[in-house]
Amino acid sequence: MTLSVRKKIFFGGLAFCTLSLAILLLGGYYAFPAFEASMDTSSMQAGGIANALFGNLAESSHIVPYFAILCAVMYSLAGIILILIFFEKTHSPEILFIGLFIISLSFEFIRLSVPLREILHFPSVYMIFTSRILLFGRYIGLFSLFAAAVYAAGLDIQKQQIVLIMIILASLLIAINIPVNSQIWDSSFKLVNAFAAMLILVETGVIIITIITFFISAWSRGSKTFIYIGLGIFTAFLGRNILLASDSWFTLVPGFLALSIGTWICCTKLHREYLWL
Repeated sequence: MTLSVRKKIFFGGLAFCTLSLAILLLGGYYAFPAFEASMDTSSMQAGGIANALFGNLAESSHIVPYFAILCAVMYSLAGIILILIFFEKTHSPEILFIGLFIISLSFEFIRLSVPLREILHFPSVYMIFTSRILLFGRYIGLFSLFAAAVYAAGLDIQKQQIVLIMIILASLLIAINIPVNSQIWDSSFKLVNAFAAMLILVETGVIIITIITFFISAWSRGSKTFIYIGLGIFTAFLGRNILLASDSWFTLVPGFLALSIGTWICCTKLHREYLWL
């Protein structure tokens, strides 16, 4: 894939991130009165590592899910702008997929459909449709991190289009086939879907393989930079996991910081690795 094609993809992502932020701000204005009711009628606490370990230490707040979504979308918009600036002429095959991971956080605006339903009374079919879009976005982000690791290990850069199509198809396959309950959501305003435990195992397995692949790349390419990139990827993924499941201030701030710091480590190390190539 040429730099010009990659740039067009990123500009398309920039447009999507901007649109997502605009919809989130406008929708948040109308949905705000329904935040408390949506939290009160949630069937369970959101998943995520932090909630599993420390969920009982902080009380849920009905406005935190909205701010978590806002942080995710603003991170996505700011991240893709910085990539366009600093990687404009950098021949890094990994940055395409890191960029897709960053763009994927803009799909989180879809969660606003839960409180909006209390006001606009969406049919159940629309709720299921939006939930599948959210799942699609999340798995594009996960598989993009794995693809970045595969390219760091030496995959032919000419196969980027094929890998991108495979990521989209795999994400679509998962999003379309997972059963979703349109009447039940958790405290992060996400509809509950089936096979939750199995999907957690899949995500855990993918991220572990991703980090190991970066470590192998560091050994095979004789560059310790890829160790730091792998650690940055892990930190960003951990922050994403915490942020997207946040329903209290106790988890929102650490999640956003971990996501931002991990992405910063990953991108700065990548830029330094390819700067003189």
